[in-house]
Amino acid sequence: MLFTLYCIDKPGSTERRLALRAIHRAHVATVADRLAAAGPLFADDGVTMVGSLLIVDFEDRAALDAWLKDEPFTQQGVYESVTVRPFLNVWPQRTGAPPQDMSNLSAFAR
Repeated sequence: MLFTLYCIDKPGSTERRLALRAIHRAHVATVADRLAAAGPLFADDGVTMVGSLLIVDFEDRAALDAWLKDEPFTQQGVYESVTVRPFLNVWPQRTGAPPQDMSNLSAFAR
């Protein structure tokens, strides 16, 4: 089943996020073959990172919860809140793939 994870950062957690980013990405990579989408959420300025959005296929909610409890941003208090909802993708994907040239994106998105 697909689940959305809508994760909002605690205010002032940017430095902690950056310090943990490599191990966070390694943890997300453990489910790479089951990711429908993953990436940062930004404030209206399009630069300031305020959280993360993931859409991941897990066997069930218990499997998701087991994975999430080991997620570095969760363990280290980067996230203020994580909202999880089951999701059904009913629309064929025609957009949303990572950009071919990511050099113009902020450091957070790379």
